[in-house]
Amino acid sequence: MARKRSQSIEDLSVEELRHLLIEKQRAERERRLDQFRRTGRVVLVEPQPGQTPLNTLRNDLEDNEETLEASPGPHSKRRTWLERILFIVEAAAVIGLVFVVFNGLNILRDLNQEVAAVLEQPTLTPTPLIKAVVLPSGHTPPNAEGGVRFNDAEIPDHLRPLVQSLADLPVPTPGPQQAVRLQIPAIGVDHPVVQGDGWEQLKKGVGQHIGSPNPGDKGNLVLSAHNDVFGEIFRDLDKLKPGDELIVFTSQRTYTYSVQQSQIVEPTQVEVMSPSQEAVVTLISCYPYMVDNKRYVITAYLQDPS
Repeated sequence: MARKRSQSIEDLSVEELRHLLIEKQRAERERRLDQFRRTGRVVLVEPQPGQTPLNTLRNDLEDNEETLEASPGPHSKRRTWLERILFIVEAAAVIGLVFVVFNGLNILRDLNQEVAAVLEQPTLTPTPLIKAVVLPSGHTPPNAEGGVRFNDAEIPDHLRPLVQSLADLPVPTPGPQQAVRLQIPAIGVDHPVVQGDGWEQLKKGVGQHIGSPNPGDKGNLVLSAHNDVFGEIFRDLDKLKPGDELIVFTSQRTYTYSVQQSQIVEPTQVEVMSPSQEAVVTLISCYPYMVDNKRYVITAYLQDPS
């Protein structure tokens, strides 16, 4: 029997054991109350109207106990509030982390842009070097002592070593787009164009400065010739007026330029040979006639090619 009872108790749930314990305590109280009544130590009193019987009080007490057990106690409420606070803290931490990551990405992007801006080199517009120490066609006049020769006196002393290196520049291979002839109807010029404007080239006709563009191309096409020796090709260059035409021939087509301005410059003013954003022709010759200590310069702009 003891084994059966032990096994049956083990099979009971916690709630059933609790009820058994309560019944046992109640039976014990009833037993003691009966004993007290028999000995006269307890007087039974009828409940007054409006008063609650003892059993009802007991039932209410038991119900209250069950309600108290079912309702959360102070510890449960405290834990609930703690969980809420922890949830709020975790949510704030997640939001803060998202903000830090987003802000960090923005800072990284700004830093990359700043580094790229620092490392980026400005786009420089290449400016070709003017491969000349003095303007071409310089020479001593025919009536000078010693006759006609290249005028070394025009070259600044510190630039004299550079003259020989420039004289050794290779002449471009002939091509169909190179200038081959120049006509200036207003002053009766009609002469061949050769590549190079050195002393020997200008004996043959009008010389094109090596490195200047071909006719019709954007840039400054520089052509030179003598005014009082070797055919005096540019003797009347100072008679040209704005609007006069220059016609430059290639082996394939012709290009017409219109005179815009003229000027007299020093032999060292090589800036008149500087590259141009537009298609222009610059004509250069010694000046004045039989003196040759200056340069006469004509600038003409390209018209619609014919």
